[in-house]
Amino acid sequence: MYDFHATMLHLLGVDHKRLTFRFGGRDMRLTDVHGEVIKDVLA
Repeated sequence: MYDFHATMLHLLGVDHKRLTFRFGGRDMRLTDVHGEVIKDVLA
């Protein structure tokens, strides 16, 4: 699921590694630390 989110954000022009939000006093990412853009889908 993290890879799917990372790929969708990439297609929208958003860097998923820089997209953060504050939750519980910590900066969190939608893709956590696991998400990678799936290059095979983009080809």
